[in-house]
Amino acid sequence: MSRFPLDSKDVCEDKDVSVSNPGGPSPEVACQGEWTTSRRELLSFYLYAIGNNGLAGFRFGPAQFQNLLNFAGYDPSQPPFAKPCDRGSDCVLPFMGHVRNINSIVLLSNGMCFAFRAVMLLMIGAWADYGTWRPNILICFTILSVGSSFAWLGIQEPSKWPGAVVLYILSTISCQCCFTFWYAAIPGVVRNLPEVQASADEEKKGLKSLDEHFRFESLARNRISNISLAVSSAVEVLILPSMVGILKALKSDTSVENNTKAFNVLLSFCGGVLLLCAIPWFIVEKRRPGLVLPPGSSLATIGFKQTLFSLRECFRLKQTFLYLVYYFLMGDVLNTTMTVIATLQNGVVSYSTIQLALLFLAATAAQFAFLFGLGAFSTVFIFMVDVKKSQVECEEFVAAEIGYNVFGMSTM
Repeated sequence: MSRFPLDSKDVCEDKDVSVSNPGGPSPEVACQGEWTTSRRELLSFYLYAIGNNGLAGFRFGPAQFQNLLNFAGYDPSQPPFAKPCDRGSDCVLPFMGHVRNINSIVLLSNGMCFAFRAVMLLMIGAWADYGTWRPNILICFTILSVGSSFAWLGIQEPSKWPGAVVLYILSTISCQCCFTFWYAAIPGVVRNLPEVQASADEEKKGLKSLDEHFRFESLARNRISNISLAVSSAVEVLILPSMVGILKALKSDTSVENNTKAFNVLLSFCGGVLLLCAIPWFIVEKRRPGLVLPPGSSLATIGFKQTLFSLRECFRLKQTFLYLVYYFLMGDVLNTTMTVIATLQNGVVSYSTIQLALLFLAATAAQFAFLFGLGAFSTVFIFMVDVKKSQVECEEFVAAEIGYNVFGMSTM
């Protein structure tokens, strides 16, 4: 018998499933048989990770954005637009009411991306977990990401740099939101893996404890997550050399115009790859219902209620709150640092598409090798952790919170 059914049509024997706990799985999810993860669904899940590799939104998109700013800008030591920017000299443009350095424009645009994304996810981020809208939202953001990638073909002249600002923001936000709503499918995909369903059956029959089943499911989630990211990095190492071949065919290194055109061709190529890799997932994915909305909540209010609850409870969970503050601060520091590094790197190579592609190839290959090294190190490190003590700490925390659901309403 195959580990993964090719096309599972199983249905639950008992259709009278009632799930009343707010924030818990819906009755359809509790009835797992008809949602069994097939091999094709799992492979298409990995395939989407290959398409949404970030080459357009995080690498070539920002580089082309800065490239257009550089050629549209002027030397601040001369009258406005009297002298083009030279390599190594300051380069400025009027932006948001002030004349700014092009690097400042990039950082400000990056800040706007963060602000827009924060507001958007505050409103619809919870939809990734509740209700049935997640697949549709992912389709919309994927279309936006693909469309913004192809839209770069219409911006080849430096004078159109304001349009590049819009495309940069759209492509960055859509790429990140695609990852968010795709990654949110992991719990449903993993929960319905044949081996996880078998583990759940063993727990119901008393052959294993609930803790053992939860641990098994947690390990399965980590495995699927790690495989998807590893596959994405591995295939990216193959995609980048093909991009170098495209650049050679376009003779991108012969002139500034060819180089700018080559950027747009690469961005549209990335959009095409995403589209081809996303279609199988949209077709094969089983649209599993999400969590049940708590009483008195709707999709329009759930995100705000979660935020208010978190703000209200943050001082009761001081260590967790400090951890989250540290996590978001480090995430912002990392994001800003990577943006600054990319900005400086683009200037050093004079926005050469070939040199950037080779640098990205080297970085991705090093990242792939590092992940394997980190995995080996983690395997050794995990044996050094006092797992039992960690479990006791978690059990004490759960016991302290057992009388509350996600909105602080007593269940006792």
